[in-house]
Amino acid sequence: GVQTCALPILTSDMPLRKQIFSIPNILGYFRILLLPLIVWRYVTADSIAEFHMAAVIIGISGITDFLDGFIARKFNMITNLGKIVDPVADKLTQAAIVFSLSFRFQWLIPVVVLFVIKEGVMGIMGVILLKKGKMLNGAKWFGKVSTAVLYVVMFILILAPNIQEQIANMLIVLSGFLLLMSFILYIPVYKKILSEA
Repeated sequence: GVQTCALPILTSDMPLRKQIFSIPNILGYFRILLLPLIVWRYVTADSIAEFHMAAVIIGISGITDFLDGFIARKFNMITNLGKIVDPVADKLTQAAIVFSLSFRFQWLIPVVVLFVIKEGVMGIMGVILLKKGKMLNGAKWFGKVSTAVLYVVMFILILAPNIQEQIANMLIVLSGFLLLMSFILYIPVYKKILSEA
């Protein structure tokens, strides 16, 4: 069957104040605060150095993403709030980067629209499952592949702003196709969880 997990009670007794100010969650907020800086640095960039600076800021965001998960697991600081903040920060970061890139690569505009629809539907499904006391137990392999390819394509487009248009468009079509496939494959997963709930 589909792997689901009941809502964790691991830290349910932790006061909300402690959850809000836990180190992993503070790192999550920091990633969200970086978003306007990422968009501004990329959209206003007019030299290779400035594009590379945008990539460095995204790299810092990625490192803090790794650290918040590592610290939460290593020091048993996993909180219910963190289980919301971390994926929200992930999706907002992806959205900010794809949105920024769409200013220079027009083929990314449909990918932005697809991304918003996919994440919107998955967000709504997540809320419905939470109300039923269930949640998806981690991302599926196809979701991870789609996200990984999207990140690789985004980094290539940021680091090589003068890339040939044909190559850029091929990479964009590939990431868009994988995003669409991931969306389609998630639908029966959520249907199954809902029917079991």
